[in-house]
Amino acid sequence: MVAGSQPQGSDLKRISVQRGDALPLAPGQTSKALRYSGVAVENTDVVGLWFGRVHTAVGEHSDPHHHGEAETGGFVLQGRGYIRFGERYGEIIYFEEGDFVYVPPFVPHIEGNASRSEELIWLTTRTPDNIVVNLADQDVVELELDYVD
Repeated sequence: MVAGSQPQGSDLKRISVQRGDALPLAPGQTSKALRYSGVAVENTDVVGLWFGRVHTAVGEHSDPHHHGEAETGGFVLQGRGYIRFGERYGEIIYFEEGDFVYVPPFVPHIEGNASRSEELIWLTTRTPDNIVVNLADQDVVELELDYVD
């Protein structure tokens, strides 16, 4: 973290910069969806917000999970991905670089990389925090995925 400054005697929180190559792993993790904390309680004075970067390797997908009470917004920086949700995770929506994604609270889902050649990287923000509830023993239907090169 690179600290900024505030006027002397001020009760304001400090401005800070978190270097992209030095971000800590977020405390909430799901297999094959690697989360890094950009603006989070572990590296800033923030309260009620998590903002980070998520990486999913070529052809990989996360385990089923949801984010509890947290509302989640995402912006795709690189690659093409998908989110599976609904009964047996049978519904699927694809997204690509430049798209914004919204995931409502408590909605179980699986995030995946729909590329055979490029890592999926997206920025994600949650309020009130990076809540991650991993779900075991889920019945997941087999789907034909639309991969790109």
